[in-house]
Amino acid sequence: MNHIYRLLLTTACLVCSQLAIAQQVELNLHASGFTKPLGIENAGDSRLFIVEQAGRIKIINSDGNTNSTAFLDIRNIVNDGQNEQGLLGLAFHPDYTHNGYFYLNYTASDGSTQISRFSVDGGNPDVAVPESELQLLNIPQPFGNHNGGDLNFGPDGYLYIGMGDGGSGGDPGNRAQNTKVLLGKMLRIDVNSGSPYGIPSTNPFVSDPNTLNEIWAMGLRNPWRFSFDALTGDMWIADVGQNKWEEIDFQAASSSGGENYGWRCYEGNATYNTSGACPQPGSLTFPIYEFSQSGTPGGCSVTGGVVYRGSDHPSLTGHYLFSDYCGGWIMSIYNNGGSWKTINHGKWPGSGFSSFGEDVNGEVYVAGIFDGKIYKIGDPTSDIREYNKNMDVRVYPNPFNDQTSLLFKYDANKKYKLSITDTAGKLVKTINNISQGEVIIDMKNMDSGMYIFRILSNGILSGQGKLMLK
Repeated sequence: MNHIYRLLLTTACLVCSQLAIAQQVELNLHASGFTKPLGIENAGDSRLFIVEQAGRIKIINSDGNTNSTAFLDIRNIVNDGQNEQGLLGLAFHPDYTHNGYFYLNYTASDGSTQISRFSVDGGNPDVAVPESELQLLNIPQPFGNHNGGDLNFGPDGYLYIGMGDGGSGGDPGNRAQNTKVLLGKMLRIDVNSGSPYGIPSTNPFVSDPNTLNEIWAMGLRNPWRFSFDALTGDMWIADVGQNKWEEIDFQAASSSGGENYGWRCYEGNATYNTSGACPQPGSLTFPIYEFSQSGTPGGCSVTGGVVYRGSDHPSLTGHYLFSDYCGGWIMSIYNNGGSWKTINHGKWPGSGFSSFGEDVNGEVYVAGIFDGKIYKIGDPTSDIREYNKNMDVRVYPNPFNDQTSLLFKYDANKKYKLSITDTAGKLVKTINNISQGEVIIDMKNMDSGMYIFRILSNGILSGQGKLMLK
């Protein structure tokens, strides 16, 4: 969460292609009244846990109401004195239902990063015990920014911790490439063994005397939110850039770790500072997606998200949703036939999107740090909005690849015309003299995204709806 930066989509990303400008999602207000919300988590049940930067965690119940009593309040030990400090991350133990353990990443009074375990109250599942803290790991911070802050349990049951490079600008100590410090790294520890934690035997550097055993990957500047795909186990990392490029890094579930994402030698795909210890480019893992900070869609600091695996909005399935702290837009990346594609779903200025989260069913939420609101992501393309219900317009499949079928109630006494426009109103396709109630719509060689179709009979609008080309 670095607020000095700009944003732009570029064709220079490694394998991404075809940015489709298409409003595919909508935001529905789920709850409000929070103060600087930075995290949204679930504990395997219907509740949502909202992390506030100052040091509180609040619960939104299944009825959408927020409990009046905080789940946890540790504001007395959390240092949120600078913009990127505070209570920054929450992760529930995979066996939370039985052991009641959860883990926090927060800034301690001396400015260091503190990773600790806490416990829920045995008699009240809506309240935790502040005095239950077990400190696991403390990492000194030379500056007040670039703390990272996220932590998540992977599908392997280990705790992953995203660490920024320690701050200032340009990583003056080249800490992200220094294997003797934990800054600028992705860490992996075993909270179920050791005292206070163990090192997984499969960590990539356990036999390397020149590298700290906790390190899983390196070369990160300020990973502001990372997540695991709930279906595939793939890791997605949003790494905030310096002054030109923002990036999304991808690590397949099959990885054995050890990736070097390039900072400070590279910012995205661009050379930044190759003095000192910089590996050869061939040994680095470059982002699957990058965008320039100086153009469309605009912004200042990437906010990482999650891969949609819910059931309410099938058109989003497999899409990695992410945003920008200043830009106010929401975009997604998805794999289509072996290549990455992106969709710009729209812009909601003024909220300051700080974090995404999932409920127990895989539905996705996003937090607004400026307005203190939690929004649930919806999908307006899942419903065909009919102009004339008597026409009974249907599209199947929708979303689709290349071709789809449009069916409607046909009156042989009328002449029909189909027009298709993009979301900017530009006409992209017309089919005249329709003589039956089913039309095959061929959209080959068109950009992915949302389109609007209209059916006219004798020049009068009879039906309309949305098409989603994958």
